[in-house]
Amino acid sequence: MGWIAVVLSSIVVYGCSSETIALSQKDNLDRSVPVENAPTVQPLPLLARARVGDRWIALEVARTPQQQAQGLMYRDSIDDDRGMLFPFEPPQPVQFWMKNVRIDLDMIFLYEGEVVGIAENVPPCRTARCPTYSPGAGVLVDNVIELRGGRASELGVSVGDRVEIEFLDEPLS
Repeated sequence: MGWIAVVLSSIVVYGCSSETIALSQKDNLDRSVPVENAPTVQPLPLLARARVGDRWIALEVARTPQQQAQGLMYRDSIDDDRGMLFPFEPPQPVQFWMKNVRIDLDMIFLYEGEVVGIAENVPPCRTARCPTYSPGAGVLVDNVIELRGGRASELGVSVGDRVEIEFLDEPLS
């Protein structure tokens, strides 16, 4: 029975990330489409917003494993007042990587509305083995917000801060 839980949690963890969660360093080899041959990506609806510092950020919500695996891949830019939210239910340790991402990103890791980690100015991965980013081994996360690289610092976000997330009934325009 225990091996079923390990397999199921591995499937959930592998499918849930902005740029695909890497299970381990040996598993994150390049098996993806080169950025120059990338498909056209349509943004997800803005179905949430977050109060980060004293600003509201409109968030695309990546709910499904496919949306979370795609994340912000192949985007050329992200506006200062926009980001992407990755909800995790149940809360779990996560690792993100930057394969096929064209821009630097900030990753704000949250648990119960509190910032438990920040990865700032994370560069795109341009090698066969990509580093992974997390708030630390075993740290539970229930939401991750990705912003333009440098934005978390501009907003004055620090570990321990509170971030309010509001899910919307109708997409923002």
